[in-house]
Amino acid sequence: MSENGAEHSVESKVANGAEWRVGPLDSCDARRIMSGGSITGSGAMAGALCEAMEARDGRVLGVMGGGTQGLIGYVWLARLPFDAEIQALGVMPDYRGRGVGNALISAACKLARRWQSERLLLEVRAGNVAAIALYRRHGFSEDGRRKNYYPAAPDSHDAGREDALLMSCALTT
Repeated sequence: MSENGAEHSVESKVANGAEWRVGPLDSCDARRIMSGGSITGSGAMAGALCEAMEARDGRVLGVMGGGTQGLIGYVWLARLPFDAEIQALGVMPDYRGRGVGNALISAACKLARRWQSERLLLEVRAGNVAAIALYRRHGFSEDGRRKNYYPAAPDSHDAGREDALLMSCALTT
């Protein structure tokens, strides 16, 4: 995890007795994300993620667990002219529900404010109830819906498609 420059500061978040280090990732970290198995269920493509780590108009932040845990979650942000957008967010299954996603969303909001973005945007599968609840706790609200946007989830018995919810959070008052 790189730690150079003011925009590259590392934050510590304590949740449920665990300390999560949140900071920017670079292309050297890409292999850890892509080899994370379930962490890639966020929809990130390997090539696009590597490019985002080197892009001037985006950032990939990661959560590192203490000891030998290594990378346990990440969020990929794109900087747009007036907004910022979460392109992908992934947390290792063993760490879901333990504050990792909360730490990532908090850090994403903080970085988007530093960029002077007016809103933080995202899209999420309509059936991802846990993620939607997390986003709502951070002030996100539904702006719209893309009908039949996603293929059916791998763990679904439905052969159809799933809607995407478009959500945003105002960052300026």
